[in-house]
Amino acid sequence: MTTNSAAPAPDAQRTALSIILCVSGAHLLNDLLQFLLPALYPLLKENYGLSYFQIGMLTLGQQITACLLQPVFGLSGDLKPKPYWLALSMTIVTAGTALLAAASGFWMLFLAAVVVGTGSALFHPEASRVSRLASGGRLGFAQSLFQVGGNAGTALGPLAAALILLPMGQTSIFWFLIVAAFGIAVLSYVGRWYAEHQRQAASRPRPAVTKPALSRDRLIVAFAVIGALLLSKFIYIEGLKSYYAFFLMDKFALSAQEAQYYLFAFLGAVAAGTFIGGPVGDRYGRLAVIWVSILGSLPFTLALPYLDLFWTCVMSIMVGLILSSAFSAMVVYAQELVPGKVGMIAGFVFGFAFGIGALGAAIMGGLADWIGIIPVFQICAFLPALGILTILLPKTAELHPERKPA
Repeated sequence: MTTNSAAPAPDAQRTALSIILCVSGAHLLNDLLQFLLPALYPLLKENYGLSYFQIGMLTLGQQITACLLQPVFGLSGDLKPKPYWLALSMTIVTAGTALLAAASGFWMLFLAAVVVGTGSALFHPEASRVSRLASGGRLGFAQSLFQVGGNAGTALGPLAAALILLPMGQTSIFWFLIVAAFGIAVLSYVGRWYAEHQRQAASRPRPAVTKPALSRDRLIVAFAVIGALLLSKFIYIEGLKSYYAFFLMDKFALSAQEAQYYLFAFLGAVAAGTFIGGPVGDRYGRLAVIWVSILGSLPFTLALPYLDLFWTCVMSIMVGLILSSAFSAMVVYAQELVPGKVGMIAGFVFGFAFGIGALGAAIMGGLADWIGIIPVFQICAFLPALGILTILLPKTAELHPERKPA
């Protein structure tokens, strides 16, 4: 009996890992398609005479849609699982990508940004939920593996810009519809697994939902702190995504294509840091990762605007590695604050992160039109100082009073 019951475990674990890899791969494709718009910013600015503020508004249109809709979609999934929303999300992103390829002015670009943002809002809460279901208890690892796919897709955006979009023009985006079709197929497969998982779960007794261990006031403080930490992280990172190429072109007289390679180095570091943060949080605690990630990046952000090209690149890589490592830990930590609301909390964290990053990018664009892009980077370098607020977050003993210290 014991042998028979234990035998299926390895196969189940392999299947779960394959699902996480599929979701991570789909995340790569989703975020690659999303980053086609920022990757085109230098070309669009020149072709359509856009201001930095208008570029910030395009980022805002794409991300604020995700900000507003993700918690709603996440809560809807908590109330009733919707396995095929994942494939639908990629279909919507595909439509937005086609609009981006055909756009001929600011308002069509803005519409394309909103459509892509809507697809993203549908994708992230459900994909995060599937990663958690397939985690086998390794929540940080699963969340990191899921997140690193998205960061890798974003990192590939500048390469796509340098090698395809900038040389071939805006209409070359149509070629990426092939990528989108593959993403729809992958997420349809994941949806079938998810539906089967739900059928099996329905035949078993439902586990009791654990009530939050914290008081209402303590939860409000905790989420306010998480919001401030997300603000510090995502305004800075979203600002670099949108304006780092312009910063390099302005300060070091690089061409648009040359600047994309440096942006790729930064975004590649973001992907690596995201993957590292989850397993480290599983092993050493999520609060430790959050502390080191936010405050640890501060010396590098402060130095970055004042260095030569080589050391600017080095500092950007260090910032990407360190600052990005907290996100997976923050998602899992926030989900532990309110047990039983996995999708809603994931939607809140993703949505707030996208929204505050987009608002920050729009404000940075307006400031850059007024005082220049280099002073904006000097001002924003202080954002990671908000990491000191981590001291107000509940410790593990507060979240899990049932766990006795070793």
